[in-house]
Amino acid sequence: MAQNKVVGPEIERLIQLLAKLPGLGPRSARRAALHLIKKKDLLLVPLAEAMGVAVEKIGICSVCGTVDTSDPCAICSDPRRDQSVLVVVEDVADLWALERAAAINARYHVLGGTLSPLDGVGPEDLNIAALIERCGSEAIEEVILAINATVEGQTTAHYVTDQLAHLDVKVTRLAHGVPVGGELDYLDEGTLAQALKARTQF
Repeated sequence: MAQNKVVGPEIERLIQLLAKLPGLGPRSARRAALHLIKKKDLLLVPLAEAMGVAVEKIGICSVCGTVDTSDPCAICSDPRRDQSVLVVVEDVADLWALERAAAINARYHVLGGTLSPLDGVGPEDLNIAALIERCGSEAIEEVILAINATVEGQTTAHYVTDQLAHLDVKVTRLAHGVPVGGELDYLDEGTLAQALKARTQF
């Protein structure tokens, strides 16, 4: 016996699309959809309008690869940024995290992921060629590899370093080790070993 549909196709489509978002499974997507529908005027209508504007106006920066409403993006076209330093990140989310920290006033380059042969991601699938071109044509003195400390991240960092070897550019990476506020007892062996290797004078 066929089961009756509880909701119409429009609501079902909303649930299915929400379920594709990171961190939302089918159950969470149903809850989110119901919340949006209950708060239609307060949330659903403004969200739909914001998404319409996003589709129309948001694009990828042709220089660094971030998302913005202008091309070049606000960061690339900001003359107050240090033009000699380029921070290389895996994804736009990493760029946003570094900007929130407000620890450096440099420009960025978004790779769009990491090398992963098992997943079929090679150098040609990432924004690496554009990075090499930028370093060769712009007055860049230092490239900071702000890439995650995963196996894929480290493989990508080594590959990028090799590709930049023929240029007169200093390549550095973020320090790895004990996080601020971290307790040694809770850290894994790899982090502790790296922290000891990268120890600095007190």
